Amino acid sequence: MSKVAVVYWSASGNTEAMAGAVAAGAKEAGAEAEVIFCTSFAPELIGQYDAIAFGCPAMGAEVLEEAEFEPMFESCKGQLGGKRVALFGSYGWGTGDWMRSWEQSCADAGIALACDSVICNEMPDEDGLAACRALGAAVAG
Repeated sequence: MSKVAVVYWSASGNTEAMAGAVAAGAKEAGAEAEVIFCTSFAPELIGQYDAIAFGCPAMGAEVLEEAEFEPMFESCKGQLGGKRVALFGSYGWGTGDWMRSWEQSCADAGIALACDSVICNEMPDEDGLAACRALGAAVAG
């Protein structure tokens, strides 16, 4: 059985709802899934999981949350090569540039994403939640 970590940051609850749907999709695919707020995740935990889905909303000028999520992700990034990794998050403005930048940062670090990233405008609707469940199934392998 595959073990998946769903690591996220959320202030409004939008990305948290997405994280729950990602975990549900992983479980539906037969994996064990654990939802973890980013301050409780660190590089030394990476080895405990077969796959990790990271979720962070767009902040400010379409960047990752800078106080807690980005430092955690940057500290983990060098150890994610060879892992199944997926990205998701919500936004309230802009065009999704933060996700494209995040995907490029992963590619530059040698991280091959397991599937297309999922972004939702504000609180995910049923289609958004379905896309998150599909992401969870894909990252579960």
